[in-house]
Amino acid sequence: MKRLIKRYPLATLHSRGNAFETLLRAIVGQQISVKAADAVWGRLCTFTSIKAETVRNLSADQIKSCGLSRMKAEYCLDLAGHFAEGRIRPRRWSHLADEAIIDELTDVRGIGRWTAEMFLIFHLLRPNVWPVDDLGLLKALSLHYANGERITPSRAWEMGELWQPWRTVATWYLWRSLDPVPVEY
Repeated sequence: MKRLIKRYPLATLHSRGNAFETLLRAIVGQQISVKAADAVWGRLCTFTSIKAETVRNLSADQIKSCGLSRMKAEYCLDLAGHFAEGRIRPRRWSHLADEAIIDELTDVRGIGRWTAEMFLIFHLLRPNVWPVDDLGLLKALSLHYANGERITPSRAWEMGELWQPWRTVATWYLWRSLDPVPVEY
């Protein structure tokens, strides 16, 4: 890890600052290329303001017209409903443990554990997130700590104990070792 930190001295995380927008952007970008996600996001932003109440009042067909599948359009509406109805309450998050926030977020259709963990890392800047289902993390652990042998999520979980309570920092540097250009969510 010491080697990686020296290799990427300017690596830092920055939050976009708007929870709804960050989660909506994550849903839009799931399972498509970054370029495609940016194009769809641009159309959505041109079509409507990115606020829970505004998105909630759209139809699935209107959202779909921006380039999203019907299922993703429904996920967007579910997310907007959660925010508009107060089922997701960002003001409480500073007082909640990571697992409680993950539970709240994964109640939204289209948001799984991995997306919730990325949100904890990239939006809330939580210091001790260890996303053992992330393929990049597993690949980097394999490369740097297991001589290229495959790392399972359970083995990664054990390895993560080394970096408590700063596992997000370790994750960030391990990701940088694979791709020096930081991804933002």
